[in-house]
Amino acid sequence: MRIGLRILLGTFAIVALAALLLTQVFVAQVKPGVRQAMEDTLVDTANVLAELASDDMLAGRIADGRFAQRVRQMRARDPGAEIWGFPKRTTNYRIYVTDARGIVVFDSSDRDVGRDYSRWNDVHRTLRGQYGARSTAQDPGDPESTVMHVAAPIRDAGGRIVGVLTVAKPNRTLAPFIARSQATVLWWGVLLLALALLVGVGAATWLSRQLGALRRYAQAVTAGERAPLPRVAGEFAELGHSLEAMRAQLEGKQYVERYVHALTHEMKSPLAAIRASAELLETPLPAGDQARFAAAVRSQSERLALMIDRMLALAAVEHRQRLEAPAPVALAELVAAVAEDNRARLAARAQALAIDVDPATRVRGDAFLLRQALDNLVENASDFAPAGSTIEVDARSDDDQVLVRVGDRGPGIPDYARDRVFERFYSLPRPDGGHRSSGLGLAFVAQVADLHGGSATLDDRPGGGACATLRLPAIT
Repeated sequence: MRIGLRILLGTFAIVALAALLLTQVFVAQVKPGVRQAMEDTLVDTANVLAELASDDMLAGRIADGRFAQRVRQMRARDPGAEIWGFPKRTTNYRIYVTDARGIVVFDSSDRDVGRDYSRWNDVHRTLRGQYGARSTAQDPGDPESTVMHVAAPIRDAGGRIVGVLTVAKPNRTLAPFIARSQATVLWWGVLLLALALLVGVGAATWLSRQLGALRRYAQAVTAGERAPLPRVAGEFAELGHSLEAMRAQLEGKQYVERYVHALTHEMKSPLAAIRASAELLETPLPAGDQARFAAAVRSQSERLALMIDRMLALAAVEHRQRLEAPAPVALAELVAAVAEDNRARLAARAQALAIDVDPATRVRGDAFLLRQALDNLVENASDFAPAGSTIEVDARSDDDQVLVRVGDRGPGIPDYARDRVFERFYSLPRPDGGHRSSGLGLAFVAQVADLHGGSATLDDRPGGGACATLRLPAIT
């Protein structure tokens, strides 16, 4: 399982559990919270009514006095209220009064007058100077039929309790408010889960992209590809820079070791030739032999110098991961400069350079590196082309690429060398019997092409010869 999915599932599970617990707690607290608020209201109401009923209670007319009349009139009143969208057209209070013995002497519902309520908690506790309240189900089989009763004492002038006034209100009247509050809490709980899921998806996606970019970078580096450091943020950027620094150090060490081995192997042959010629020169030789061996020493030393120069140039290109400041390059001007650089070489072999490049053809890249690459291609073509022949250089656009081709009419490419011409230090014998090259020129061309996001190929030409093609991204 990918780490992004793990983070998503973990985040969602934690938030979902927290949301579930909070929702359950809130939903479970809605009902008791609303009932506690109603009980508080009933306490105030009972005490106010107890004060209003005290005169009639002490005068012995609680059952038919002005207090009783006003309470009965209240039952017929239409409040005309609308509470949070719920209409209220009747009052739901039941008010009853008991004497000091707990006998009901007034009941707004006219149903329990004369009954003994001294055992009910509201009356029993209030007569003893305590807070009296109870919640009793009217139907034992229906838990939603409970009625809340809150009592207040009726006192005489000396503070003695002479009766109890109880206000009762069905809990069912609060059911719509409780249900809507619970639905609201549940709705917000679901919304919280949805938001948690979205946040989890966003965070997991972001983390997955950051880690995926670093993983692909590490895989590309492991495969030996030229890979730029991905654009990552935060701590991932620090990790990426650490990986790049580690890669640079490891590659630098391996790169030096690899090239030291390759260079020492390639230098053995010219050094052996120089040593042999030097030993012979130490002995008396005819003037002609001395000149021939001295020329061999000079030729081999020049070969060594060229090999070192080419290797340094190739190493500089291979070690670069990207172009620092690519800019538009006019290929016509670039090819003209390469032709000027090779004027003497071509003239020495009576070779000509035919150029066919549209002045408007441009690519984006490093002009210096591209010039070196084309110079290597022209030099390579000159080495294999017959004396007095023409080397052709042209450039054309092909969809989103620009193809720069350098063709000659030499012997072409042997079958055994087709897959190795771009290897380091691999070179073919020259048709005129001259010394092999350093074998680094075409490797340099391939690296420059790759650094520019393109490629390099070498193929046979129809009618004989070879054609080197440098494919570069076109400017869009």
